[in-house]
Amino acid sequence: MITTKDFKAVDGIIDWLDDVPYDVTRNSLYCAEDLYQGYEPSSDAQTDKASYDDCYDGRTYQYYLLMGKNAENVNESLARTLHDHRIHMALEAFLANHNGRRCVGVMGGHAMLRTDPMYADIVMLSKKLTEEGFYMLTGGGPGAMEATHLGAWMAGRSPMEVKEALEMLAVAPSFKDRGWLASAFNVIRRFPQSKYVSLGVSTWLYGHEPSTPFATHIAKFFENSIREDSILTMAFGGIIYTPGSAGTMQEIFQDAVQNHYLSFGFSSPMIFWGKKFWTEEMPVYPLLEQLMQTGKYKNLILSLTDDPHEIEASLKSFLESTPKQ
Repeated sequence: MITTKDFKAVDGIIDWLDDVPYDVTRNSLYCAEDLYQGYEPSSDAQTDKASYDDCYDGRTYQYYLLMGKNAENVNESLARTLHDHRIHMALEAFLANHNGRRCVGVMGGHAMLRTDPMYADIVMLSKKLTEEGFYMLTGGGPGAMEATHLGAWMAGRSPMEVKEALEMLAVAPSFKDRGWLASAFNVIRRFPQSKYVSLGVSTWLYGHEPSTPFATHIAKFFENSIREDSILTMAFGGIIYTPGSAGTMQEIFQDAVQNHYLSFGFSSPMIFWGKKFWTEEMPVYPLLEQLMQTGKYKNLILSLTDDPHEIEASLKSFLESTPKQ
């Protein structure tokens, strides 16, 4: 039974919802223009930072920190829940219009530099997969995630144009560098496109890692648990694991569990890109193989490669072997 005390706990909720710096009634996914509305790049470091802090994404993140990552205020907790619910519904609408069997996830480190050779390799593979009719999905942040969305953005363009884009981004290799965001927008203006889509699913929990502007559709949540679960459950076409650290490890085993149990009626490919990394530096692949051999895990579709052509072939083979939608 709801008591008077319960009602008092949410007293003024309508005014609160009206005052928060984010939209609790939003009915569509974000795009870069939405998140960075108000951001004006500047050659002056302080002016540039102030401009970001004043845009939608920056204001929301600062407010998120001010109210606490785990909001104790019930009004704020409800506001965040309403926002995330609306984004989740918008995400469902997006998925209803896109074949899930063609959704390919890429997981990997947020710290990967734009100048890392692996970054360029991811760009080219993502570009090729997008041109082949797949659509790419990541956690929507920097590093390997950004490389994926850049590749999707540059689909249909020449290798020389991709090279130019990478050179433009190299002025700010890390997301911690001033100019990281501005250089991304420079590439977008230099190479506009509206034909290809990609989906980034990001979170304000890691708000210090800005969402990549190259994702055409962005589902940004307050609750990281919703975000993590969404990424792994949507990539029905398979997931490519590039070198990463703790977050990538978590995603591997969460993905393995749902494939083991056939949570969605079938298992999707788990492709590990980087033999040395996944067998020596972070030897997850031999462990998964052993667990499969002993029957601790079942139904996993595992592969290990250094060759992006093998990745493309594996994804195409899996798509062709599954029922048409």
